[in-house]
Amino acid sequence: MPSVGFFVSVEGIDGCGKTTQIRLLVERLAALGVPTLLAQEPGGTATGRLIRSVLLDARNHGIEPMTELLLFFASRAQNLAEVIRPALDAGQVVVCDRFTDASVAYQGYGRGLGAASVQQLSEVACGDLQPDLTLWLDIEPAAALARAGKRESGGSAGRDRMESEALEFFLRVREGYAHTHADQPQRIRRIAADGSVSEVFDRVMAAVFPALEARGFVVRSN
Repeated sequence: MPSVGFFVSVEGIDGCGKTTQIRLLVERLAALGVPTLLAQEPGGTATGRLIRSVLLDARNHGIEPMTELLLFFASRAQNLAEVIRPALDAGQVVVCDRFTDASVAYQGYGRGLGAASVQQLSEVACGDLQPDLTLWLDIEPAAALARAGKRESGGSAGRDRMESEALEFFLRVREGYAHTHADQPQRIRRIAADGSVSEVFDRVMAAVFPALEARGFVVRSN
């Protein structure tokens, strides 16, 4: 096992199929004997789960965009200290459900705070740590909303605060992901998220396997 771990983040708008693809990825790596840890954002720690409950509670309509951003980074800093950095130091593959790219997309573009503000805060909370590989599951926002069973106007019953946003919000979020991808195409791989679950997973594996093998992880089965 390599002495230095490998950090994979998985990104995309709500309804892109991210949760399913992350589960399949973690299961496949575990089946191949690759030491793998799943990290979640926001959340991942006891402190982070408390912050998550505030961020996603649909009753919290009055949270200011900057407050939202600071809360996400508070959870992220705790997750880094307790979960992500120790696992990477132990040589594990960390698969993280969202990371700073999500804040750039959701708060920087979706909330209008600007990418520069997010990056400045990231330098404070995360230092120079960023994923080795980011999988951006890209899908048209209207299709994602339909897949998630939401109306274009947002606010569907049973949805959390972030999921309840309208189509226009997710269009801005997607724009944020597209800009970040254009700026860092070597790190961020765009994965077309349309098609069947197995088709998308094949695209995910085509991006992940070579990157892990280049780092020294043995991921091919016999």
